Amino acid sequence: MSCENVIEIKGLVKRYGSKTVVNGLTMSVREGEIFGFLGPNGAGKTTTLRVLTTLTDFSEGTVSVGGHDVAREPKEAKAIIGLIQQQISLDKDLTVRENMMQHAIMHGIPAAERRERIERLSKFIGLGEYMGSMINSLSGGWKKRVAIVCALVHEPKILFLDEPTVGLDIQTRRLIWDLIRKLNRGGTTVFLTSHYIEEVEALCETVGIIDKGNLIAFGTPRELRERVGSSTVEYPGEDHKTVYRHFSSREEANRFASETRGAAVTIRDTSLEDCFVALTGKTVEGGA
Repeated sequence: MSCENVIEIKGLVKRYGSKTVVNGLTMSVREGEIFGFLGPNGAGKTTTLRVLTTLTDFSEGTVSVGGHDVAREPKEAKAIIGLIQQQISLDKDLTVRENMMQHAIMHGIPAAERRERIERLSKFIGLGEYMGSMINSLSGGWKKRVAIVCALVHEPKILFLDEPTVGLDIQTRRLIWDLIRKLNRGGTTVFLTSHYIEEVEALCETVGIIDKGNLIAFGTPRELRERVGSSTVEYPGEDHKTVYRHFSSREEANRFASETRGAAVTIRDTSLEDCFVALTGKTVEGGA
C-alpha cells in the first residue's frame, strides 16, 4: 500500500437550501487501500460519495481525486474512477456482453481493446457462462458482478462502491467481499459505504464515521475499537434491554462482571459496531 493520498477532502460543505448535509469534512484516503465510510441513514455518506464521483456539486471546500480537482477537472477525475451505486444501472434489453460493450464504447475504449478487456475481466469475475444471458434473467448477485465489470472496463485507479452488498444473501455477500479483496490486491483503491458494520470490519484498513454531516471518527478498526475500550460486558438492565459497558482491559471487564450479581453476563472483545453505537448513539440504520 502506498503512502500517497489518492483522495483529499478539505473543508467540504454541501448544502441543500438551508440544510447542511456535509459540514466541513476533512479526510484523506491512501492509494491502494480499502476505505470504509460508515454513518447512520442521512448522515452524509452517499452525498460525499456523489461529490467525489462528480455527480453532485458542493458549496465549500476542495476535493481532489487522483490528483484532479473535481470542481475544475471533472472529466479527468471521471476518467480514473469506477462507480457502482445502490441501484444498478444496466440495460435490461441487452445481454451481459452487450452491456459491457456499451460501457466500453462510452468510455472511449479503442475497438481493438474492448473485447480483450471484457473477456479478461469477465473471467476474473467468474461471468464466463453468463455472457450471452439477458440482464433480467440474472440474480441480484450476478447483476452486481456485471456492474463491477462495467465499472472496471476503463481500468480505473479508484473504485467507489455505495452499499455494494445491500439486498444480497449472506453467501453472495461473501463472494462480493472476495471480489473486492481480489480487485484491491490487483492495485485498485476501493472506497465503500456500507450499512453492514461487519462488512467494513472484515474488509477495510481505514474507516471514517460520519454523523449529521460531521466526521466524528477516523482510523483503523482497531484504533476505533480502542477509543471505547478493548473489552465489552453485556448484561440485562432493569428494563430488560441489554446494557453494554466498555473497559480498557479484560481484567477490568472481569472485575466488573464479577460484581454484577444476579444477571447473565457476557464478556467479549469490543467490536466496531460497539464503537459506532457509542460514538453516534444510533444503530447504522439510524435508530436510537
